[in-house]
Amino acid sequence: MSQKRELISNGNPMESIVGFGRAVRVGNFIAVGGTAPVDADGNTVGVGDVYLQTRQCFEIIKDALERAGSGLHDIVRTRVILTEIENWKQAIEARKLYCLDARPVDTIMAIERFVNPEWLVEIEVDAVVAD
Repeated sequence: MSQKRELISNGNPMESIVGFGRAVRVGNFIAVGGTAPVDADGNTVGVGDVYLQTRQCFEIIKDALERAGSGLHDIVRTRVILTEIENWKQAIEARKLYCLDARPVDTIMAIERFVNPEWLVEIEVDAVVAD
């Protein structure tokens, strides 16, 4: 049986230009794509501070999950992507504020840079809504 596909938008104008959604829900599975530390106007939050940037990413993720009829408690996987692996402890300190109860599996990795060089972190999550 085919399951309904629901696109979750947060109003970012790049969604329609580039062709992506903040999140996609299919059945009880929700994927939240690479979430950058930006405010509603597209400005970087917490320039130079990976802890504040990680918190901003999770606030955006929390909103996307709620729009999809879910919440932080349904997260089963997180991916923390950093520009400097040495910042992992600060990122995880922020992550645990949002994930300590759900205790999802986690991957932490580093890349050279993001599209915006002010971004120190991006976060991706997968969630599964219990039946």
